[in-house]
Amino acid sequence: MSNLSLDFILKRGVAEIISEKSLRERLRAGKPLRLKMGFDPSKPDLHIGHAVGLRKLRQLQELGHIVVLIVGDWTAQIGDPSGRDEARTMLTPEQVKVNAQTYMDQFFSIVDKSKTETRWQSEWFGKFSLGDVFNLTSRFTFADMMEHETFDQRVKQGKPLTLMELMYPLLQAYDSVAVDADVEFGGMDQKFNILAGRRLQGMLGKKPQDVFLVPLLIGTDGRKMSKSFGNTIDFELPAKEMFGRVMSLNDTVLIEYLTLTTDVSDEEIAEMDRALKAQSINPRDLKARLAREIIAQFHGADAARAAEEEFTRVFSKRELPSDMPTFAIRKPMPILDLLIAANLAPSKSEARRLIQQGGVRLDDRVVKTIDEEIPASEAVLRVGRLKFVRLTGSHQ
Repeated sequence: MSNLSLDFILKRGVAEIISEKSLRERLRAGKPLRLKMGFDPSKPDLHIGHAVGLRKLRQLQELGHIVVLIVGDWTAQIGDPSGRDEARTMLTPEQVKVNAQTYMDQFFSIVDKSKTETRWQSEWFGKFSLGDVFNLTSRFTFADMMEHETFDQRVKQGKPLTLMELMYPLLQAYDSVAVDADVEFGGMDQKFNILAGRRLQGMLGKKPQDVFLVPLLIGTDGRKMSKSFGNTIDFELPAKEMFGRVMSLNDTVLIEYLTLTTDVSDEEIAEMDRALKAQSINPRDLKARLAREIIAQFHGADAARAAEEEFTRVFSKRELPSDMPTFAIRKPMPILDLLIAANLAPSKSEARRLIQQGGVRLDDRVVKTIDEEIPASEAVLRVGRLKFVRLTGSHQ
C-alpha cells in the first residue's frame, strides 16, 4: 500500500481514529484485518449518512481487508439508546429479520459482499447463560456507564433508564470479542460503545481493536441526518427525488458533502471551496455536480443526467413534474392526517412544522392553518420544492 492511499483512507472523511499509530502499523503489516461494523435492524432503510462509513469499508476491502458485518438481532430488540431521551419500543424477532434483509440488500450496494463475513449476534448470545451475563456485567461499573452522555443526561433529568438499556453497550462490546475484530467502524455517536469493545477485548486478553469514527452527515433541514427527522437522502430514493433533496441542501454543507460522499479529488474540492468563498461560482452549480455524483453511485450516470433535466424543467421553468405519485382522497381530510397518509410527512409534529413554516401548498395556495380540512377534489399537494402528490378526488 502506498503512503498516498493510506493517507487518503485515514484522513479524508474521518472524524477520529483511536489509535492512528496502531492502525497504520496494522495496515502496513500486510495481514488482512477484520473490520467490524455492526447494525441494529431497528429500521430497514439506509441513507447517505450511512454511506460515509460504508465507503471507507469498501476502500479497505479493495486493499485486501475483510469486513465483518454484525447483524444485531439481539441489540435491535433493545434499540441503541445513544441520543435518545426515552426508551425505544422493543421489536419482535420477525420485525428484526425483515428489516435485516432490507438493510443487507442496501449495505451491499456499496460494500463488496464477496469480501464480507456476515455474523448474527444470536450465534453467541443465543448460548449465553446467566453466568455469562454476570461475568460480562462485572467488567463495567455504574460509573463507567455514566460516562455515556445519553445515560448521564437522562439520570440528571430524572428520566427513566432501564437496566436493559445499560446492557446495550456491553452487548455491542462483546461482539468485538466474539468476532476477533481488529478495527471497529461507526459514527461519532457510537464512540462510547466502540470504546467499550476495545476495553473489553483488553480485559479478556485480546489485542484491543482500533476505533475508526466517521462524521455524522447533516440532513436536508440542517439537523443531524435521521429518519426520525424526515431529513434523509435514502439509498433507494428515485433518482429524481434524490436530485431534488441534494439541491435543497444549505450552501454551507456543500464542501462537507463533496468530501464525505464522493470521489471528487481533494484538489478539485479545494478549488471549489476557494471559488465559493470568493463568490466566483454559483452554489447551485456545485449542488448539481454533487447531486450527479451521488445519484451515479446508486442509479448510474444516465439516471443522474435525466434527474437533472427533470429538476431544471420543474424548478427553473416552474412546471409540474412529468410524473408524480397519486393519492385518492375520498372525503375531506384534516391537512395533518393527509400529509401523513400521502407520505409527505413522517409524523404530525413534522407536518405541523411544515405548515407553520409555509412549506405546504394546495395547487398555488399556501396552507396556513394546521386544522384546515382538505376537500375531496382534484388538486396538487406540494411540500417544499421537492415533494408533489396529485390528489385524485372522490370520483376517481
